[in-house]
Amino acid sequence: MLSLEASSQLNEVKSRSAGQPAASTRSGRNILHLDLDSFFVSVERLLDSRLQGKPVLIGGVTDRGVVAACSYEARAFGIHSAMPMRMARELCPEAIVIRGNSATYSKYSDIVTEIMQEEVPVLEKTSIDEFYADLTGMDRFFGCAKMADELRQKIIKETGLPNSFGLSINKTVSKVATGEAKPNNRLEIRSGEEKPFLAPLSVRKIPMVGEKTYQTLRNLGIQKIKTVQEMPQEMMQQVLGQHGSMIWKKANGVDNSPVIAYSERKSISTERTFDRDTTDVVKLKGIMLAMAENLAFQLRRGKKLTGCVTVKIRFSDFQTQTLQARIPYTSADHILIEKVMELFNKVYNRRLLVRLIGVRYSHLVGGGYQINLFEDSEEYINLYQAMDRIRERFGDRAVLRASGINARTIGRSNPFNGKRAPLLLANRRT
Repeated sequence: MLSLEASSQLNEVKSRSAGQPAASTRSGRNILHLDLDSFFVSVERLLDSRLQGKPVLIGGVTDRGVVAACSYEARAFGIHSAMPMRMARELCPEAIVIRGNSATYSKYSDIVTEIMQEEVPVLEKTSIDEFYADLTGMDRFFGCAKMADELRQKIIKETGLPNSFGLSINKTVSKVATGEAKPNNRLEIRSGEEKPFLAPLSVRKIPMVGEKTYQTLRNLGIQKIKTVQEMPQEMMQQVLGQHGSMIWKKANGVDNSPVIAYSERKSISTERTFDRDTTDVVKLKGIMLAMAENLAFQLRRGKKLTGCVTVKIRFSDFQTQTLQARIPYTSADHILIEKVMELFNKVYNRRLLVRLIGVRYSHLVGGGYQINLFEDSEEYINLYQAMDRIRERFGDRAVLRASGINARTIGRSNPFNGKRAPLLLANRRT
């Protein structure tokens, strides 16, 4: 725990920083990046100590499933997240496969979040197991490295979860340092040491360098960060556009992005009020389906899962009925649409005109995966990733299910119209 004097100073910094991003241009920043090592596996080992030291795979338990997470012992066999489970089992036949439980992981993530919120001035939670904290100014009376190390030890002591952290003047260097510190360790990069630290590392270590960008750089003969550091910024921009300029800055340890104070969104929702009350059940269902589908896409884009679905109907006499149901955490269309339509059928009263309908997804949790890797098959994952790529490129409504097209003729405006005709996707059930 912090000393009384340090705690008093910390509360003062918190009160000044609440709801505001940390200053991004001042010198002498101290930015902490902390990551919970192999988080899902670590939680499962807390629940079952027999898993210690063994190769563990978490995800879909059938051959059609995918790997959501794996232990370091499993990674030694070449296994990685999002790999088809059948391939992972071929690489490591002795691996222990566990379905996983998002609710349990979310609970442990919340415990860590609460610990960090109590100890640091400004906390940013970027996923279920990854955090940034701005410790700038804390070195005046406590020492940022010491504070970060005591925070790490407190998390281990109170939760039993191994974790690693990187500490430097900005987010990029701290995140890379965390990766180099793993597993269950720490690494501080002092001011002025950013470029020498980054230079010998692979360009794949730079945040925002994905597989496609990595292959482009490899084809150009660029494998180490040092090569990018020695190139003119204009050359990187010519090759990769604005993306290349950002990569050059990160390769040189330049990143002024602020730590944004953490605020967890608890739900997302949408609703439609009609100009004319209606009893057209076919079109009502079409709108409900379209809303459920679009919200599911928003979940995946925000790397969120929902554990509760609510349907709302307001009738012409202004009576409002809602019905909700808890579900296993997911962001998959085929699961959410089915639940939304089930609730709608229960709450809809055909004798009354409908004035408003709505859908809400709540009990949201974050994660470093886009869809429910614990439940979905490889085919569904590939389907959603393909649909989402089209939506990211051409707009939210570029792809929709055929039954949702009925929403076109109801309401004040057509939610699916635009310059591009939507691609109709027939409902798929297995």
